[in-house]
Amino acid sequence: MLRLFVLRHGKSDWGALSSLDLDRPLADRGERAARRMGRFLTVSGRPPDSVICSPAVRARRTVELAAQAGEWSCSIRISETLYGGSVGEVLDEVRREPSSSTSVLIAGHQPTWSALIASLTGGGQCRFPTAALACIRFHGEAWDRVNFGGGELSWLVTPRLLDAAGFS
Repeated sequence: MLRLFVLRHGKSDWGALSSLDLDRPLADRGERAARRMGRFLTVSGRPPDSVICSPAVRARRTVELAAQAGEWSCSIRISETLYGGSVGEVLDEVRREPSSSTSVLIAGHQPTWSALIASLTGGGQCRFPTAALACIRFHGEAWDRVNFGGGELSWLVTPRLLDAAGFS
């Protein structure tokens, strides 16, 4: 069984003095949410074996904070594909993962993440707010065999849902 965790970056700071979208940092709320999602993933018993992250500052910082808070000891690699790439290009990136990684986390952006979840699970729509985290399961043992429509959405959590449940 393979697990793909899809993490949207935390709330970004639109008031920051960065002129490029790529350089926009996280807001304080985004930093808190990133830490919470990292702890949640570890408490759920499935921290990632590896992480693929967008090069955007807000996505990289989300992963750094989540990994720190969750005490993950996995490799993190940056991929340009996760910043502005199509759903098909993101899937191709995931397919490059070795079979030794049975749980992979990808960190990136909307609207690609909602479209990716729908494509991997056979359709539908989902609201995917900042710092949301989804788990998609695939039957099989090799990432290079993962296809659209072959996944099952196991769960999707948001920072607000975790707040409401008392998870800090």
